[in-house]
Amino acid sequence: MNEHETMTAMTAVYDGAASGALARLDGFWSARLAGEDVSRGKVQAAIEAGLATIDGVVCRKPGQKLRGGETLTLSLPETPSDAVAEAGELRIVARDAHLLVLDKPPGLTVHPAPGFPEGTLVNRLLHHFPDMRQMAGHRPGIVHRLDKDTSGLMLVALTEAARLALSADFAARRVSKTYLALVHGRPDRPAGTIDLPIGRDPRHPTRMAVVEKGGRPASTTWKPVWTSPDGSASLLEVAIATGRTHQIRVHMASMGHPILGDVVYGARQHAEWTRRVGAVARLATRQMLHAWKLVFTHSETGEEQSYCLPPPRDFWRLLLILGRRCQRVGLVGMPGSGKSALLDQFAAARFATFSADAAVAALYAPGGGGAHMLSRRYGEAALGEDGAVDKAWLLDKMAGSEKVRREVCELIHPLVKGELAGFQAAHAGDRAVFAEVPLLFESGWPVGEMADMVVGVRCPDAVRARRLIEGRGWTPEIVARLDGWQWDQEKKMAKCRFVVDNDSDLAALAAGGRSILATLAQLRQRNMRERFAALVAADYAAAVKHPEPAP
Repeated sequence: MNEHETMTAMTAVYDGAASGALARLDGFWSARLAGEDVSRGKVQAAIEAGLATIDGVVCRKPGQKLRGGETLTLSLPETPSDAVAEAGELRIVARDAHLLVLDKPPGLTVHPAPGFPEGTLVNRLLHHFPDMRQMAGHRPGIVHRLDKDTSGLMLVALTEAARLALSADFAARRVSKTYLALVHGRPDRPAGTIDLPIGRDPRHPTRMAVVEKGGRPASTTWKPVWTSPDGSASLLEVAIATGRTHQIRVHMASMGHPILGDVVYGARQHAEWTRRVGAVARLATRQMLHAWKLVFTHSETGEEQSYCLPPPRDFWRLLLILGRRCQRVGLVGMPGSGKSALLDQFAAARFATFSADAAVAALYAPGGGGAHMLSRRYGEAALGEDGAVDKAWLLDKMAGSEKVRREVCELIHPLVKGELAGFQAAHAGDRAVFAEVPLLFESGWPVGEMADMVVGVRCPDAVRARRLIEGRGWTPEIVARLDGWQWDQEKKMAKCRFVVDNDSDLAALAAGGRSILATLAQLRQRNMRERFAALVAADYAAAVKHPEPAP
């Protein structure tokens, strides 16, 4: 060693019971300095050079066995950073003469590494604070790290004294760090702690993994604070007692809920995510992990410092979109009232639509589930020559027996309900969907189960009858019979959130449809603002004047 080389001296007491299997001198110091990127080879070289002591006696044997209770010292040569100063933005949350609290954006690497000497946070720090170059090591001022794509609070020392003190506090677990993690799925427990050792993945050396042998202790405590309505993602508050490389990402993946956007530890889930339809699939372009809260003791004043930083826009915008519920709108009315025409208006506005009548037609077609069930109940007489349900026969049977009518409803309505549920599930990410279900109220289904709100189409009885007789060829008797199987029109309309009068022409009906769509959009906007306000109140989003609407 050069006699003029600057040294960093460290002292520690080896507690054999607490340190587990670590029994070699070089192993102890390598584990102690792992967070400082000090290699085992560098530790061994320093020991062999006479820079280590055990109970005050120089020891030059890296493999010297430790019993427990020894006082150890190690001096390492300090190598000044050769990183190049680069202009770049620093988002400073707090600053004094000794330290910085920064808001690290996603996409910014913390310090240079072999093959990546530029474009890092350290390069920017050296530009804004040239005196930091006087600190030892290749990572001046850095006392802990965040992954490149992790955003949030980061502590940086501006002086050597602050660096040593803060590094010691991190090593002794006296710094509290809490993250926000948006993960795949819904955890099945209200909270938990993961105590699993982390080390290099033996199959993929560039990755970390939970390992049975050779790993370092790692402890992560988590609690879910929100889950999306469809259960596809959950927001967790995560506190770490240790600071292993990729610790939260590895531990979340180990319990089956990797972080959204993590292509390393959640490759399968991320691939499935990107196949989703809509805006959600285009988001989560980085791992959704944010260093949210930081509590530490100031190295000079001894006072506790506490900071909370809401996540950046991409994070809370994804929360807003994931929290959006599809507006499930039911459409009811008497026969001939104009329900189908209004449904066509919603389809023309590019909303997904469902028709119970069309679903029944498919069920009654040859090979359909309805044809199968009716033929089993009433025999082959229920079917025509082509294997489809003989509708005239069925109508006549239902008209002649209330018992048969109820039986048919009990057989067919659950099938239609299943078709509707499948339609709604397929479009759960849409802004709104519309389902024409004439017997929505009469079916006995809980309205809130299948529809969030109902639109009723009202039409004078005389106008309806004329349309059905002239347009469909129905007889007055058939019109009266089908009307009798439904609730009274005014009773239906009284249970609807919206009512459109259709006693004029298609232009007037279309105007009523546009008014409903405008009101639904206003409701979505109000819901979005309320949810955003809740995120801000919980510090899960930063207050902005007008949050942009979710697409």
